[in-house]
Amino acid sequence: MIYKAQNKEIDLEKITRLYPAATVNAAGERAQVSLEWADMKADVIEIESYVLVFDIDPLEEVLKNRIELVYETKEALIVAMNDVAKYL
Repeated sequence: MIYKAQNKEIDLEKITRLYPAATVNAAGERAQVSLEWADMKADVIEIESYVLVFDIDPLEEVLKNRIELVYETKEALIVAMNDVAKYL
């Protein structure tokens, strides 16, 4: 099953990991973190965007193939997560 979003085509049958994250800036360092961590540290970090991450590599291999869909708001991310869930 192919999921299309943000001009990307993602073969959902090849996905080994699927998870949401937040891209944050904390003291000049940029990183992807869990949504829970971002919520807990909201007073000391800047959330730059929200990301839905699709990993394609087998679980035992080093991650090389990743597709990320980027959203400006947490609400848009949740809408996208619900949309992907319809296909799984």
